[in-house]
Amino acid sequence: MRNLNLDQLQTLIAIADLGTFAAAAQALHLAPPTVSLHIKELESRLEATLLVRGRRQAELTPAGEALVQEGRKLLAASDDLIDLVKRRATGREGLVRVGVSAGVSTRLLPMMLEALAQQNPGVEIKLEAVGSAETMQRLKAGTLDIGIVASPQPVVAEIRMTPWRNDPMVVLLPASWDAPERVTPGWLAGRRWASFAPATQMHGLVSAWFGQAGFNPRPFLTLSYPGALKSLAVASQSAALLPLEEVEDLQHSAEVQIRHLLPQLMRPMAIAHRQAAAPTGAVAAVLKVLQDFGSART
Repeated sequence: MRNLNLDQLQTLIAIADLGTFAAAAQALHLAPPTVSLHIKELESRLEATLLVRGRRQAELTPAGEALVQEGRKLLAASDDLIDLVKRRATGREGLVRVGVSAGVSTRLLPMMLEALAQQNPGVEIKLEAVGSAETMQRLKAGTLDIGIVASPQPVVAEIRMTPWRNDPMVVLLPASWDAPERVTPGWLAGRRWASFAPATQMHGLVSAWFGQAGFNPRPFLTLSYPGALKSLAVASQSAALLPLEEVEDLQHSAEVQIRHLLPQLMRPMAIAHRQAAAPTGAVAAVLKVLQDFGSART
């Protein structure tokens, strides 16, 4: 049976990331001959060529690329398993892997983590910034426990979706701009504005808001981090389209102004988790905290 050696697999991934055997040896604190031996033994065990040494750096073969891609998941799963065993041995409740999409408020996340720490100090959350579609796939594959995703999502077998928040979108404007009480697509289309990157649901929501009014403007900038979008308005570089929850801390700021949209635009989100089995105590604790921070604004 050709069992994988995790140390050898880690060596291959280090070479793929760093480009050379020497750099991998230095990063892993191994002697260069040991790195070469790891690769030879791995290739022999799998009966496949994984690397081709070039003049400047080593390159992965297609077989090597496949092993590195899946090997990263294997190493992550190994780390999670070790952490689980240590937690059970010390009486701690467990680690919960939560996928978070770009639209989740950076103000809410610290508050939720603080609430969890107070209510269930034995539970640790591992946050991963992933898109909603990837989150759903990883929930099904079992590499995530909970996902905070854009809603709606296509139905995925054994994944339960629960409505979480439905926040209005607003536009954050530099304080110097002369703006109406409610901002329309026509008014904003002729000005510099920024919003979320094309791969996100937020981008689709904003594009549809403009499109329904007959406009198709190009954004000044697209970003995936809400804090960066807010900074553009604070620096008087452009307007920024964001959920109201994300900008409430700036309501009394002299540097910006917040305007609601006309017509109104809502950002619905949901909590997704596997329903094939009853949630563990740690997962149930995180779900409860998330539900406590839910809302149904209209």
